[in-house]
Amino acid sequence: QVQLVESGGGLVQAGGSLMLSCAASGRTFSNYVMGWFRQAPGKEREFVARISGSGGVTYYANSVKGRFTISRDNAKNTVYLQMNSLKPEDTAVYYCALDVTGISRVAPSDYDYWGQGTQVTVSS
Repeated sequence: QVQLVESGGGLVQAGGSLMLSCAASGRTFSNYVMGWFRQAPGKEREFVARISGSGGVTYYANSVKGRFTISRDNAKNTVYLQMNSLKPEDTAVYYCALDVTGISRVAPSDYDYWGQGTQVTVSS
């Protein structure tokens, strides 16, 4: 069983920054692709970013490319999402997720374990 716990959400003004963290337990963390997703009220959950097990390969949604950075520290079993230049449209609940297949994919249904989510609110 895998447990994922996100933290770091909050309220920030447009143009500001936040860093989200996701602590994992229960599996050999470095074996797995990790992803960040978000879900705004009334909208479907959408892909934000993913990172390979080694951390060497990353991929971003076009909407966040150049503003968000995903990283991981395998020694700490933690994945991060640094969010800069935040916009009101970034407001959502942010979730981290783990893909046991190790194949880098973007659909929420491809990920096997999820955290409880952390709220990010960007005011204009």
